[in-house]
Amino acid sequence: MTHSTADRPLIRVEEFEELARQAPETVRLEFINGRIEVKPVPDGDHEEIVRWLQRLCMQHRPDLWLYGAQHMKVEAYRKGRAIPDAALAPDGHFKGHGSWSDPDGVLMLVEVTSRDADTNQRDRVDKRDGYAAAGIPVYLLVDRDHHTVTVHWQPEAGEYRCLLTHPFGKPVDLPEPVGFTLETAELGKFTGPAENDS
Repeated sequence: MTHSTADRPLIRVEEFEELARQAPETVRLEFINGRIEVKPVPDGDHEEIVRWLQRLCMQHRPDLWLYGAQHMKVEAYRKGRAIPDAALAPDGHFKGHGSWSDPDGVLMLVEVTSRDADTNQRDRVDKRDGYAAAGIPVYLLVDRDHHTVTVHWQPEAGEYRCLLTHPFGKPVDLPEPVGFTLETAELGKFTGPAENDS
């Protein structure tokens, strides 16, 4: 039987936090599944997608705020460290939190895929599983490679029990506790051709 690096990480989470604290501002480090990951610097289209989602969240849920790049404790026992592209929580929720916030009270985490070789494992697998293990009610993945939006919800025993994937342009219902519909037609203008397009 092989052990994952999450069972025996190469460094302790406290050592990772110190390393992340000392990293240059241009380098964003994450500690996912027992491994240190370098989070890619977002491009302009990536940032525009997050801005688009912020506007929609403000329109539909003015009682909440979509925070960008909030440092979160994730995975089982809060041993992982991730920087999701956005975190939906009550306005003022992170006041008084330290460098890495506990996920309790966060309603949704968002990732927008990056144009790098690690995005498949990182955004579609490792972060999804880490967010489920932390009990994040909704995980929203905006997949620029496949031109899809995937909603994961009902975390239980370290995985999301429900997921739905919609192509860009189709409405996406975000389940409670988020509870509104995303009209996704606008996403097409922030991406190139889908990975499977000829």
